[in-house]
Amino acid sequence: MITTADIEKLASLARIQVSDEEKESMRTDIESILAYVSQVKNLSVETTADLSSVHNVMRDDVVTHQSGEYTEILLSAAPAREGDYLKVKKIL
Repeated sequence: MITTADIEKLASLARIQVSDEEKESMRTDIESILAYVSQVKNLSVETTADLSSVHNVMRDDVVTHQSGEYTEILLSAAPAREGDYLKVKKIL
């Protein structure tokens, strides 16, 4: 069971100020969270699937288009360009 003193200690560690109404609300919330965690902790889990056949599926890293195939399309959508580069405002 969580006490108001526990809530005050947690608030002190977190360096936050908590009103009396908030302390009671937090106490009930934390108790319900801990009750849920204890239910989950007590569950029995049985694995029926054979996990030895599980593996990653990867594809080969191959080039699917020609180099520069989309360069002109992308550069034409930019507000400003200089040759084959995007032109942007100087920041520094």
